[in-house]
Amino acid sequence: MTFEVEKSPSAGTPDNAEPIPHPPAELAPDGRDPRYVPDNWAELLDPHEWRLNAEGLPARRAARVIALRREPRPAILLVRGHDFANDALSWAFTPGGGILPGEDGRRAACRELAEETGIELDSSALVGPVVERSSRFHFHLVTSRQDEEIYLAHLDGGTQQTAERGYGELDRRGWTELERDVLDSVGWWDLDDFEAAVAAGMVVYPALLPVLARQFLGGWDGVVRVIREED
Repeated sequence: MTFEVEKSPSAGTPDNAEPIPHPPAELAPDGRDPRYVPDNWAELLDPHEWRLNAEGLPARRAARVIALRREPRPAILLVRGHDFANDALSWAFTPGGGILPGEDGRRAACRELAEETGIELDSSALVGPVVERSSRFHFHLVTSRQDEEIYLAHLDGGTQQTAERGYGELDRRGWTELERDVLDSVGWWDLDDFEAAVAAGMVVYPALLPVLARQFLGGWDGVVRVIREED
């Protein structure tokens, strides 16, 4: 994997946030890059969410939430999952998903957080976006592009915790059929345990999430982190 990190003022999307280029290919008549995208890709991904872009890859916009809490110990809310086509490939990431037509990033982030964890937040509770991430990744036999807005939420106390079933695991009732196939768990991770797991080899996206969690634990400094990751 390669990744780049830049910082930008919080006003707007930076002009230099284009995806990392990769060697151009001759696209198939249907507009896909045959090196990375099988001809039946629309059967593997939802074509209503994913559309072929200029690279010839299925692409979508998405929104995520870095959810943190300070008590009883500093912790981050993580989803863990695996590749549909290969159970041996697994990773951890923040709650989130595709932005639907008519939604903005904040509403999408809150909807996805509620669906994946049972935690319901008003969009005004989100800070940011604190990270803008472009990723190219291989999942379910298809290489795709996802451009993400990542928001910050501090969930110390209040009604946000009503979905929690004890310390750790949260409500999975909002998971879709596909999510039930590829997601393994959702819950709070002590930041020390999270950092130790990543140091021991757990794959996490974005790769700098342990660093970001520590940086944002005390709040956001107003600087948008621009991350580009390529599998």
